[in-house]
Amino acid sequence: MKSRAELLQTFQQLATRVAERPIELTSEAMAISALGIDSLGMLEIIGEMERELSIRIPDDQLVGINTVGQLVDLVERRLGAG
Repeated sequence: MKSRAELLQTFQQLATRVAERPIELTSEAMAISALGIDSLGMLEIIGEMERELSIRIPDDQLVGINTVGQLVDLVERRLGAG
């Protein structure tokens, strides 16, 4: 299983690709929208994470996910459930 640091790095790489510009993560508490990623970009990142990590994140679990840390928490739970 990937470590939290690896999951954060994966998010950063995918966010950089989706945003088509370098994304600097300074804190897990950063709002994903503050990184310039809209809801469509967020869905793209989540889809990529699902493929890369072989997990499935149900749409209803994405409600209320606003920060990078919340998303990584969710991914960790899904990895644990796998």
